[in-house]
Amino acid sequence: MKIATYNINNINKRLPNLLAWLRAAKPDVVCLQELKSADAAFPAAALRRAGYQAVWRGEKTWNGVAILARLEPVLTRTELPGGPRDAQSRYIEAAVSGILIGCLYAPNGNPQPGPKFDYKLAWLARLIRHAATLRKANVPAVLIGDYNIVPTDRDIYPTKSYDKDALLQPQSRAAFIRLIKQGWTDALRALHPDERIYTYWDYMRNRWPRDAGLRLDHILLSPDLAARLKASGVDRAVRGKPNASDHAPVWVELGAPKSPRAAKAPRRAPKSNARAPKRTAARTAGPLLVIDGDSFAHRAYHALPKTILRPDGKQAGAILGFANVLLRFYEAEHPRAVLVAWDTLDAPTYRNKLFPAYQSGRKFDAALIEQLKTLPQFIEACGFANAKTPGFEADDFLAAAVAAEEKRKGTVLVASGDRDTFQLASERTTVLYPVRAGEMARIGPAEVRERYGVEPRQVPDFIALRGDPSDKLPGAPGLGSTGAASLLRKYATLENALAAGRYSGHAESLRMFRSIATMNAKAPLPPLRDQTPTWDRAAALAKRWELNQLAGRLEKLGGAQ
Repeated sequence: MKIATYNINNINKRLPNLLAWLRAAKPDVVCLQELKSADAAFPAAALRRAGYQAVWRGEKTWNGVAILARLEPVLTRTELPGGPRDAQSRYIEAAVSGILIGCLYAPNGNPQPGPKFDYKLAWLARLIRHAATLRKANVPAVLIGDYNIVPTDRDIYPTKSYDKDALLQPQSRAAFIRLIKQGWTDALRALHPDERIYTYWDYMRNRWPRDAGLRLDHILLSPDLAARLKASGVDRAVRGKPNASDHAPVWVELGAPKSPRAAKAPRRAPKSNARAPKRTAARTAGPLLVIDGDSFAHRAYHALPKTILRPDGKQAGAILGFANVLLRFYEAEHPRAVLVAWDTLDAPTYRNKLFPAYQSGRKFDAALIEQLKTLPQFIEACGFANAKTPGFEADDFLAAAVAAEEKRKGTVLVASGDRDTFQLASERTTVLYPVRAGEMARIGPAEVRERYGVEPRQVPDFIALRGDPSDKLPGAPGLGSTGAASLLRKYATLENALAAGRYSGHAESLRMFRSIATMNAKAPLPPLRDQTPTWDRAAALAKRWELNQLAGRLEKLGGAQ
């Protein structure tokens, strides 16, 4: 797999240069910086014709970042966490073929000292915190782009003219070192430790002909990707082309990951030897992917035309949309197993018995209900597991799966459009939460704190106090989100707040709301062993439904196994 970064310095002005390099270099993934283009002006169609799908965050005149990939990139983030008022387009993140790609364009910081240098250091601090979160999650990741840092004196031509430049200041270099100390590998230096390597040559003072360059563009690899590093380099000749950017593309080549088939082989051993591989599988394989089936099926039903039909005339939009989301998740995350959780719409739960108004008034189209009953067939055909039991909600199965997987020291991805699932976020569990069309936010403990101002374990108490209009939970009178978060920061729990006399007249109701908001981790689960997808069975089912494009995609996946 070839991954590259290229500060294009105005994508529309230099689109011919970019397309020519793509044809020659044939990278699988490309991170671009300095698009200098509004979102609407991004040349997505031209890049599609060149064989690349794209996600981007533009900015007119300045900045702008994008990720191009031959396989569909699944957008996960369009900004670094921790800067809600930062409007500059400097970071975008997407999953491609099981690797999380973080494309960045760090601030230049000049002149220094001053507010621009302060902003640079603050931005780098946010990057360092986010990088630490990625390392703790133990996901294959690349932090790639224009860092606007010259790490050492070997990374700049012999000169004194940059001594006061923000690119070389000790604080900038210290930030880069902090990233390396987290366990990231500088891919260029790993294979070229002593060479003078440059990636940027200023247009001024004849610097390109004099080879008066700087190394500003870096590719940092997580440990598992560093172990796959085969080659790295700079396509210097691109800098010498007419109309060229002042940067040259930087690239790495990664070897194939270890085959998951070898890890599954012990499962065919005699029963007496089977337990040991099962206990270690979660540490050596991918995460457990748990999906709120109702959440994504509802979204698909309302997003796709009602004219998508099966041969019997029944609608298929929810089926098709959900299937595409499922496959996108699988290709991006490479889970060891998939569990899809479902509500039982025609059976009340203990929540309804506690509070009859809970979720009252909800009405679903008959066509949607029929597809919700049909979708588990598709999940089973894929070789994945379903969880559905009267008396329990989909949320309860999510919580039970998280508890079981964390107990075996595994990692979990919980895909849901319900923010109640934020209570499940932990060092081992990340919530994939849809925020825009095609974009999934990755929610961990830090993001829960940023959004709600509380810890994940406090989310049920927070919901009880704030209320939840979608579930018809009124909450504490007149409190709201800010007040609920403030109360929990002071008292830590709902019980402590009640004991201190806060809203004690509503104690019984608030405790009931907390019980309703708390996911039941004791919901019954099917076995969650490692799974081998049966794409051929799923393709045959899609053909029977005359969803031929979906069938073709499934057949392609089956052929690649």
